[in-house]
Amino acid sequence: MEIKFQNTLTRKKEVFEPLSPPRVTMYACGVTAYDESHLGHARAAVVFDVLFRFLKFLGFEVIYVRNYTDIDDKIIKRAYEVGVSPKELAERYIKSYDEDMKALKVLRPTYEPKATEHIPQIIALIETLIKKGFAYVADGDVYFSVEKFPEYGKLSGRNLEELKAGARIAVSEKKRHPLDFALWKAEKPGEPSWDSPWGRGRPGWHIECSAMAMYYLGETIDIHGGGLDLIFPHHENEIAQSEAATGKPFVRYWLHNGMVTVGREKMSKSLGNFVTIKQMLSRHHPEAIRLFLLSMHYRSPLDYTEKVVSDHEKALEGLYETLYLIEKLRPSSEKAPENQQKNLAKISETIKNFENDFISALADDLNTARAIGCLFSLEKVLNNLLKLCARKVAEDHLKLAKKGKTLATKLAGTLLGILEESPEAFIERKRSQALLAKGLDRDEIERLIKEREEARKAKNFEKADAIRDDLAQKGIIIRDTPWGTFWTVEHEASS
Repeated sequence: MEIKFQNTLTRKKEVFEPLSPPRVTMYACGVTAYDESHLGHARAAVVFDVLFRFLKFLGFEVIYVRNYTDIDDKIIKRAYEVGVSPKELAERYIKSYDEDMKALKVLRPTYEPKATEHIPQIIALIETLIKKGFAYVADGDVYFSVEKFPEYGKLSGRNLEELKAGARIAVSEKKRHPLDFALWKAEKPGEPSWDSPWGRGRPGWHIECSAMAMYYLGETIDIHGGGLDLIFPHHENEIAQSEAATGKPFVRYWLHNGMVTVGREKMSKSLGNFVTIKQMLSRHHPEAIRLFLLSMHYRSPLDYTEKVVSDHEKALEGLYETLYLIEKLRPSSEKAPENQQKNLAKISETIKNFENDFISALADDLNTARAIGCLFSLEKVLNNLLKLCARKVAEDHLKLAKKGKTLATKLAGTLLGILEESPEAFIERKRSQALLAKGLDRDEIERLIKEREEARKAKNFEKADAIRDDLAQKGIIIRDTPWGTFWTVEHEASS
């Protein structure tokens, strides 16, 4: 299957051709470990997790690296504010991020390197840049000279003067050009430091990604991902230092995910408008969070409200409810009535096309929004099928229902990381949580449901309707099925 990605470097949608198939090398920028990670970090992690899953699904041998920045100005500043060492602070938030990723069902990358564990590789890369004339030493600091790299600005699409005018760059008398960036920072009192040919110090932010990417993946890698906000200066600087050192293209396909926004403004710690992953997990099922994060094309902005996430949680419950009802269908040797055959043929065609449509969506620049649309179209068709067998389940019904369920769980589970749970376990846990939140007694609810079923059997429809109304007042929604009553608890409205 032909795969296409929108390459930020060329500003075109290009056919994906790995350098050494079936091997694919992939790098994504991880977190700077100085605080709890928020929903914006989750989006990047989940997007590139789906890409990792998809490439493996297609048979590629993917080597995926996602780094941790564990030494940085922000880490040092925060560590001193809370009274711990930078190392202790970074380890605390790396552990917390790992917990978040596990809860969100993000697969572990092949390698998860830390900057502080790759100081020799970083120093060797800086030495190469100095030797080739692309970097200079200034009082123990080492800077990359952007004027020595003629292609500087090719990722962001701007020249040096445009970048200089638009950038917020740290001013230093040591720099030869305002856009020159630090590869190595001289030791300051009380800060962590390492020995180097230029004196004790620590690496700058940008150099760690180049050093670790090339150490694990080689001098030219297939895919490099990260948030849109990293294009400049971080990824621009990665390109400059890497290509200056090797004389080879650093990355063949650059992919950037859009920002999570709040009221159309970027979610960030500096603005104080963020919600942490742990806060989200305390309120929502992990798969509902994934569904929300994947609901828009990865390059588009994604606006966060609690209501929108809750709406995706309801949608997820609807998917599980459909799968649950299919599981309850019992085998039959009868054929569906003749008047249903035309509808069954249409349903069969939709189920038959689902896998191709779903995979084609992901092959077209990882269009998860379209893939999710295919999943909901399948759910609608399967619910129509359940209606057809509302009174009697036929062999045709069961065969199609089981095939649709198998495809849905296979593709959504393997590629999107949703519908991975047992439908019955999911439904039962949701019921218990909702009943507890409303202060309702489960035994009483089930007693009323049983009483209503007995009234219906006795054709006492007035009593059955009265019980239904009573349950509705309590927030219990019931649905009559061939095997009995299915019930759920109505959601509280979200703001």
